[in-house]
Amino acid sequence: MSTLTRTHRVTGMTCEHCVRAVEQELAAIPGVTAVHVELATGDVTVSSTHEIARDELAAAVDEAGYQLAS
Repeated sequence: MSTLTRTHRVTGMTCEHCVRAVEQELAAIPGVTAVHVELATGDVTVSSTHEIARDELAAAVDEAGYQLAS
């Protein structure tokens, strides 16, 4: 099975607590196999078994208290 990897920008993160919150919400999406957050840049890399809709990613990031950049 192939893995899809996409990088997105998340705004509003300022600390490791922010990173953990975003990682946990994104990791809970069915099909997501890995999440890596780079706090310094706001880049979030999501690996998954299938394409995850941007709306679904945005909703998870919002649930963590942050925003997926447009």
